[in-house]
Amino acid sequence: MIEVNGMAHVILTVSQWDRAHTFYGELLPFLGLKKVYDGNNFLYHVGGRTAVGIQRSAPEHVGGRFVANRVGLHHFCLRARSREDVDRVAAKLRDMGAFIDRGPIEGDWAPGYYFLVFEDPDGIRLEVNFIPGKGLLAGDSPLSPSSDPDWDQNPPPRF
Repeated sequence: MIEVNGMAHVILTVSQWDRAHTFYGELLPFLGLKKVYDGNNFLYHVGGRTAVGIQRSAPEHVGGRFVANRVGLHHFCLRARSREDVDRVAAKLRDMGAFIDRGPIEGDWAPGYYFLVFEDPDGIRLEVNFIPGKGLLAGDSPLSPSSDPDWDQNPPPRF
């Protein structure tokens, strides 16, 4: 057995390259990630013991939308260092005109779970959360099923 040392990176394929490049180019540095590569088809930021990259989709997929319940990625989540940081991300996203699906709000998945779910220009879902202490690893408490409405079957209205 080994113990992994975090998640090295996630690469997202985007169908609206220019909009996604602008979105991630503004958001990721705000989250403390440093741009290390910016090309015609790939953008890559590193920080916080992980990296996020976006790559241009194949031409036949330009303009396509992300669907969370298809096989593959549902969403990915970056962990914040405080509740206030989650609030700061929400304010930044509002300033950017991004779609916020929910939050910042508390969830019951772990003690103190505080989160924000939002979408990039292609509808790819991202989350930023804060969990105090050791979260689910603090004791013998199992994961708590959420009472949150099923966000995939009953999405909130888009404004």
